[in-house]
Amino acid sequence: LLDDRHGIRNPQDRDFQVRKAEQVVAFAGQTSRLLTIFLGIVAAISLIVGGVVIMNIMLISVGERTQEIGLRRAVGASQRDIERQFRAEALLVTLIGGAVGVGLGVLVAFVLPMVTQVPAAFSWLAVLLAAVFSVAVGLIFGVQPARRAARLNPVEALRTE
Repeated sequence: LLDDRHGIRNPQDRDFQVRKAEQVVAFAGQTSRLLTIFLGIVAAISLIVGGVVIMNIMLISVGERTQEIGLRRAVGASQRDIERQFRAEALLVTLIGGAVGVGLGVLVAFVLPMVTQVPAAFSWLAVLLAAVFSVAVGLIFGVQPARRAARLNPVEALRTE
């Protein structure tokens, strides 16, 4: 019928395509899977970059507070105490960053539908996952600076300026 209405005699000259609903659903599913993989890769790279930034911030903090660390060690703080302090600081920095990120995400989720025709949904599971990953990044990337701070020699640390 379409060939007759379009005046097509040779099937190779068709200027249209016929697709079944199953083909459209399969294509949408494949596109969704590829988009999920791509976003997962972007998120993983973002987490690694964020972790490296946290680690660098904490290493700079250790370098600037060498005398403080030496003084704490000289008055009785153990290596474990120093390590816990710097791990807690790394955790706090990542939690603050995670909270800011979640806050901005929630804000965008509420403002976006008002400004555009793009629907947005809010998920407590996403907030929970953001908090968990924030804590994980802080704990994982805070280990190296915390260990470096804990291993400082108190006498050498107090000599630095």
